[in-house]
Amino acid sequence: MSESARAAASGAEGSSAGTGAGTTGSTPERRQPERRGLFARIALFLRQVVAELKKVVRPTRSELLNYTSVVLVFVIVVMAFVTVLDLGIGTAVGWIFGG
Repeated sequence: MSESARAAASGAEGSSAGTGAGTTGSTPERRQPERRGLFARIALFLRQVVAELKKVVRPTRSELLNYTSVVLVFVIVVMAFVTVLDLGIGTAVGWIFGG
C-alpha cells in the first residue's frame, strides 16, 4: 500500500471514528453537531441540489433514441409475456371450472 493510500485511509478512518481514536488511549472528544436555523438548512439544501444538478450529463440525441428504443422493446416484451401468461391462466381456469 502506498503512503498516499495509507494517508487517505487514515484520514477517512479518523473522520468517522473521531479525532485521536486509538492513538492516545483516551476517549475521543465528541463534537456537538452545529445546529443551524431553518432557513440556513433550506439554503444548504438548495446549494447542494444546484451542485448536484451541475453534475448531470445530458444524453446526446443518438443516445436518447437508443435508450428510448431499448425501453420500448423491453415494455413490449413484458406486455407479450403478461398477455400469454394471462391467456394461459384464463384457459386453465376455464378447463378447471368448466367455463
